[in-house]
Amino acid sequence: MLIAKYKPLRKKDPLLVIVFTVIIASVFTIYPLSYDISAWRPFILMLVMLFWVLCQPTWCGVWFAFGLGVFYDLLIDAPLGQNAAAFVLVAFITRYFIREKRILTFLNLWFISILATVGYVVFIWLLQTLGSVDYPLMRRWPPIISSLLCWPLIYYMLKRWRL
Repeated sequence: MLIAKYKPLRKKDPLLVIVFTVIIASVFTIYPLSYDISAWRPFILMLVMLFWVLCQPTWCGVWFAFGLGVFYDLLIDAPLGQNAAAFVLVAFITRYFIREKRILTFLNLWFISILATVGYVVFIWLLQTLGSVDYPLMRRWPPIISSLLCWPLIYYMLKRWRL
């Protein structure tokens, strides 16, 4: 009598995909664009961080957001800790508010990304206002709009790695 060996399907660890997406997002963050288009550059690294924090909570959490924020500060030559604090705040608030809601549809995640992007921009604006940097809040809307339009692309490219 033959007994079939049953092996449960095991998903691969997403570590290499996480590292690869962070590298690609950082390239898109610093890729030189023309002056007219550069005002519309989306917050790709923040959106990638948000995707991994929401869809792989066992792998990526607040410390991942902090490390990515410090990396982003060094990448764009921002004051050290500015984006790190914003990334940590976005990651913590989103994880806090979805801790009991484990069924996250595409529209739920898109709405969360809208709130997170607006919160990120407002927090950065507040930090820069406290640091006496004069950059009006109205000039920050084009990257918000482009980021919200980029979220479906990021989601559908990475959705097979969701938990």
